Formats: sequence, structure tokens, C-alpha cells
Amino acid sequence: MTSNTVENRFVPDYAVPPGETLLEAIDAIGMTQTELAERTGRPKKTINGVIKGKVAITPDTALQLERVLGVSATFWSNLERQYQETLARLAERQRLSEQIGWLDDMPITAMAKSGWVQRCSEPIPQLEEILRFFGVASPAQWAALWQEAPIAFRKSSAFESNPKAVTAWLRRGEIVAQQIQCLPFESSGFRQTLDRIRPLTVEAPDVFQPAMAHLCAQAGVAVAFIPELPGTRVCGATRWLSPAKALIQLSLRYKTDDHLWFTFFHEAAHLLLHGKRDAFLEVDGSDDVRERDANRFAADLLVPTTELRRFLSDPAFRSRVAIEQFARDLGVAPGIVVGRLQHDGILPHTHLNGLKRRLVWASAKAAEVAA
Repeated sequence: MTSNTVENRFVPDYAVPPGETLLEAIDAIGMTQTELAERTGRPKKTINGVIKGKVAITPDTALQLERVLGVSATFWSNLERQYQETLARLAERQRLSEQIGWLDDMPITAMAKSGWVQRCSEPIPQLEEILRFFGVASPAQWAALWQEAPIAFRKSSAFESNPKAVTAWLRRGEIVAQQIQCLPFESSGFRQTLDRIRPLTVEAPDVFQPAMAHLCAQAGVAVAFIPELPGTRVCGATRWLSPAKALIQLSLRYKTDDHLWFTFFHEAAHLLLHGKRDAFLEVDGSDDVRERDANRFAADLLVPTTELRRFLSDPAFRSRVAIEQFARDLGVAPGIVVGRLQHDGILPHTHLNGLKRRLVWASAKAAEVAA
């Protein structure tokens, strides 16, 4: 059994200067500081400063100590390095102790449950763990990084309501996408890939999920399925990780196949219709001209308008049998047709939901696909 809790490790609240070891070494052989200074050619003041931890052991000094005392220069250099590192850690822990409040509103429990971070029993190690997750040195760097986030992210109602949860979700997508090897993005190739993915809507998740991830990676797009965090209300996100690699991130917020596939093709539309400087965070009520463009693209790709009009001309179109047959003719899942009819106000939202496939995460970790 594994645990998401990091046990407290002993971290001394003091640093031992290498001069203490040096003093023990010369005392053991009956050598005075004055004699050591004479033998090394260093001023007595320098030797005394080393012993008191006020003067660092330089590489030259370490070599001289090696010759005089028979203890390797590497040993003395390592003592000095460890001493300076401990001093730096103590100073950093002091700074971090003043920034613990930054963890407020951070969904640590949900992140730990999903396996993104480890749960720590003490605040400073927890703060360090969260900073490592975000790949930043301090809360100030986190703020600076996300202040520079694309404006479409920062203007999102979800981002404004809980930026820490949203940025954690976005960051997890980055981490997963880094593991996905992609060919360079090419627009026409990706458009053809969408036509190849469309028939996958009739498949079960264990078939379509790895297949769509692989196909997209071949076209320069990393697809990351990242379970949403509490309070994020995010359906999906699209952004460019580099000029040659894009990321489509999906949360399975609504847990039905029609919403998942519409969101995927909606995000894909942003990559084809909008610039590489653009990024999109899809939440309830997203609505501007680019969102409407992406909606039309996704809707028409899944259920072409001309075919829909033909279908609606049949008086029996509201029946379960007719919808299932229409879906077979289109080569898409019947839940997608139901979702389109409900969205267009042709069917009530309470009607024929049994044709939609319910989707659940097998596990938070298994859900994250790396092609």
C-alpha cells in the first residue's frame, strides 16, 4: 500500500561550519592554528576565520589542507558546499514560513487524491511540494507566471473565481503533455485527423481514448484527459505549448459522451480557426465570436446541418428508433444526435437521455493519457 502523505524528515535548524571539523582535525594531532597557517601559507586570520565559519574554504585552501593534513581536498570542499547549502535552506525556510498563507484556496486534498502531489503534515514541506508541482521557486514566481497567462484564461469566470484551482488543472495538463511525443503540427493534416477521429465516437472509452490521443499526436496535438478539480467548472482548454505543438485538455465535466465529443471538436476548432497566440478556457457560458465559430465547427462536423435538415423533415424524427438509425447513417454515437437536438431546442433536455453514454474516470491516474 502506498500513501500520499510525506513523512516529516529531520531538517536541522542550524548549520555546522566546516571549521569545526578542521579544528577537531588539528587538535587531534596537536597542531595549533598558527602552525596550520604557517604550513598552508595562509594568514592566521584566514585560518581563524575558517574555523569560526566566517571565511569559506576555497578550492585552493582545500588543496592546501589536503597536503598538510592528509585529508582530501574533496572532503573539505564538500563540507563547505554542504554548509553553504544548509545556510541557504535555512534562509529559504524562513522566507517560506512567511508565505504559508499562499496555500489558502489551493485544492491540495484533491490534488493529492489524484496523485498530482503528495500530502505533507507540515506547512513548509507542503508549500515546497506545491511549488515543485508548478515548477516555480516561490509564490511570487507563480503570480508573475500566471499574470502573464493568456488573457482568455485570465478573463474566464472560473479563473477569476479560483485561479489556484484552475492553474493547478492547467499545470497538470502541461505535465501530461510533456510526456506526449508529437510530430510537428500541420493544419491540413490535423483537419484530416478529425475526420478519422469522428467514427471513434461510437467506440467505448478504452478504445477511443488511446486512439484519439495517438492520432492527434501524429498531427502535432497532445490530448490530455485531466479530471476537473472542485470549483473549477472547466470543460476544456486549448493552447499552444510551442509553435509546433498544441494541447487540448479535457475534463469530462458533464460525464456524457455528447458533451465530451462536442468539447473535443470545439477545442480542435480553435486550433484550426484561430491564431497560435490564442488560448481558450471553456467554462459554462463562454460566448464570444471565436467561441461561436468553434461551436458551429464542432456541431457541423458531428451532425452536418444539411443532413440534420433532411432528418427533421421526417415526422418520426423524435422517436428513439429514428434517432438511432440517423446516428448509424452519420457514423456517430446516438447520444451526439440527442445532444444536438436538445441544444437546438428540438428535443426537451429530459428526452431520450438514455441514448447518451455515461462516462466515468476509471481512476484519476489512469484517466491521464500519454500517447
